[in-house]
Amino acid sequence: MHAYRTHKCGELREGHIGEEVKLSGWVHRVRDHGGVLFIDLRDTYGVTQCVVDEDSALINEIDKWRNESVITVIGKVRARASGTANDKIDTGAIEVYIQEAQMLSTAKVIPFQVAEDDGAGEDIRLRYRYLDLRREKMQRNIRLRNNIITSLRKRMIDQGFQEFQTPILTASSPEGARDFLVPARQHPGKFYALPQAPQQFKQLLMMSGFDKYFQIAPCFRDEDSRADRSPGEFYQLDMEMSFVTQEDVFGVIEPVLRGVFEEFTTDKYVIAEGAFPRIPYKEAMMKYGSDKPDLRNPLEIVDVTSVFSRDDVEFKAFKNVIEKGGVVRAIRAPSVGEQPRSFFDKLNSWAQSEGAPGLGYILFADGEGKGPIAKFVPEAAQAELREIAGLENGDAIFFVCDKEHNAATFAGKARDKICTDCGIREEGIFKFCWIVDFPMYELDEETQKIDFSHNPFSMPQGGLEALETKDPLDILAYQYDIVCNGVELSSGAIRNHLPEVMEKAFGIVGYDQSVLEEKFGGMLAAMQFGAPPHGGIAPGVDRIVMLLADEPNIREIIAFPMNGAAEDLLMGAPGEASPEQLKELNIKLDLPKPKLESNGEEKKRA
Repeated sequence: MHAYRTHKCGELREGHIGEEVKLSGWVHRVRDHGGVLFIDLRDTYGVTQCVVDEDSALINEIDKWRNESVITVIGKVRARASGTANDKIDTGAIEVYIQEAQMLSTAKVIPFQVAEDDGAGEDIRLRYRYLDLRREKMQRNIRLRNNIITSLRKRMIDQGFQEFQTPILTASSPEGARDFLVPARQHPGKFYALPQAPQQFKQLLMMSGFDKYFQIAPCFRDEDSRADRSPGEFYQLDMEMSFVTQEDVFGVIEPVLRGVFEEFTTDKYVIAEGAFPRIPYKEAMMKYGSDKPDLRNPLEIVDVTSVFSRDDVEFKAFKNVIEKGGVVRAIRAPSVGEQPRSFFDKLNSWAQSEGAPGLGYILFADGEGKGPIAKFVPEAAQAELREIAGLENGDAIFFVCDKEHNAATFAGKARDKICTDCGIREEGIFKFCWIVDFPMYELDEETQKIDFSHNPFSMPQGGLEALETKDPLDILAYQYDIVCNGVELSSGAIRNHLPEVMEKAFGIVGYDQSVLEEKFGGMLAAMQFGAPPHGGIAPGVDRIVMLLADEPNIREIIAFPMNGAAEDLLMGAPGEASPEQLKELNIKLDLPKPKLESNGEEKKRA
């Protein structure tokens, strides 16, 4: 007999009745039923009920076992007593009567329950993550993550892609987020950077003659945490292809994502049929107020600037903004005529909490417009509103007035809030879309300088001619995002492969030739020796798993995540370096002065 087990804890069935077996695992829970002890024994494969009664010499010893201790038992498989079968577990028809038992590892009193959710806070769960990972839900999520990555890898290989590994220690580059820097001991005063993405390396692989690259790539960005973004690091399905158009990239990644979602989605969800819709960025901002729209929300934003520009409309609060170049956006709220006044007041309070002066509206009921703005909008103008927004009796229309970008962004938030409050978001479905035709450049409102709006390595639509003849803010790029249920899964682009286009594109935002040589010298040189047209994309693995696990927080699908403050509570990172380590790296610390409390005393460091 094996030293630890003949079977796993999720393996035994009625066909094993009468066999002598050996099982090893964790004590999930112990239940005392009047002289009979029931021990639920757990491993990663399942749970088996084990039994010892008062006639056994082992009962006094087993009665002392603590939950989460590791044990081995030997015993006979038998059918459970009539009426006690548990159809919620695979082994629910049998139990093992313990004949021998061995304690392999004794557990201390555990800081929170593993067998059930006792509401333990996130910090204690992360501090004892190895215990948290024993929970059924966490085991399920981490296994799901493994299976999804395996499926992604297989689907890429089946399409002829080769898997590469690119460097983790590399050079810093201006890609939009802060780098994590690593001091170079052998080169005092110099630093490596952890890659924000394998962007340059995968392009260099295409220039090296490899046609189809992919990698489950770790990426590192010094960014703040969000519910859908882990601080510090994340993983993506990074891919690149040569001699392709934008549609070729779509043709590869769309069936990969659809296939993975169809393979791993639960019975609660379906995937919207048909090709993923292509929505130009400008249209997305107009209709949805976001470049990552949730298409489960049926509401669309409309432009009603023309209505409030009419001579017979006397609403000066909007007219004054319009005269300064502002716009008015509107969102229909269907069938809210029977809602109490508090429904509208709460939306107004929400808008104020978001920094807006409020959320004005007109309610159309009983053939007339009502509400705080209605008296400023005569009947003819109200009729125009009805036509533009497709309003019916019982509908309300909410308004946002501001400069175009601000109006679009806030209207997008209002669209989502109104959808939620009206309870009209479509449930049980994954809806994908492509956002295409992103602007190549944007204007920084604070500095009034031109900057890249998305990926600086993208090919501008129109190539060099567009860069030389168009207003930079009018130039579109071959850039695209893929979005699912309002979650951005990925950004991608057809890359610029021509050195003269790269020099001009970076020159527009103020990078001269010397900066290009310093930051991107390797890629710029490679372009001068024959570079193929190429493009790619990199769907985020963490967010894919998060959606398929139906988890609202990304830390629930990562084995060892940091907390929201970018701290690893289990391993104690980040930690201080010893004076000897700093000296070896030629580094001296220049730390900020400690903050003082109101009484003048130094605030203790957390």
